[in-house]
Amino acid sequence: MSEEKRIVSLPQTKKSKAGCPVCKRPSATRFRPFCSARCADVDLGRWFTGSYALPSAEPVDPEELIEALEKQQDEEDER
Repeated sequence: MSEEKRIVSLPQTKKSKAGCPVCKRPSATRFRPFCSARCADVDLGRWFTGSYALPSAEPVDPEELIEALEKQQDEEDER
């Protein structure tokens, strides 16, 4: 039996009109989705400093979390 190879082309997607997420200028192919290396670095810096972090309702105390997990484990061991 001969195998027939078939090439399927993907549908063309429209290019996004959205600009650089930092300065809103048109994005450059080389730095996509940013317009320049500078804007890419600014965005990376925002990630490093936690600017994109989502605040939580209550900060979790690591010691309380450990105690809760130990208590849960003890309850499961008793069963």
